[in-house]
Amino acid sequence: MEVEVSLFATFQEGRFVRQRVSLPAEATAADLLRRLAIAPDDVGILVINRRDAPLNQSLSEGDRVTLIPVIGGG
Repeated sequence: MEVEVSLFATFQEGRFVRQRVSLPAEATAADLLRRLAIAPDDVGILVINRRDAPLNQSLSEGDRVTLIPVIGGG
């Protein structure tokens, strides 16, 4: 299956802004992170189809996934 992935802020460095990514049929958001070499602890916000989602969320063909990193500050 293919999902559309949008990366923000530091996740874009050396990667892409928006791209279609191929995954196995039973993939979860955590599988997508492994495919992209993004540590789960680095993800501040995970959105699937405009809704907040957990890492164990199953993905489906055509899903739109947005990944926003943890943002530090003081």
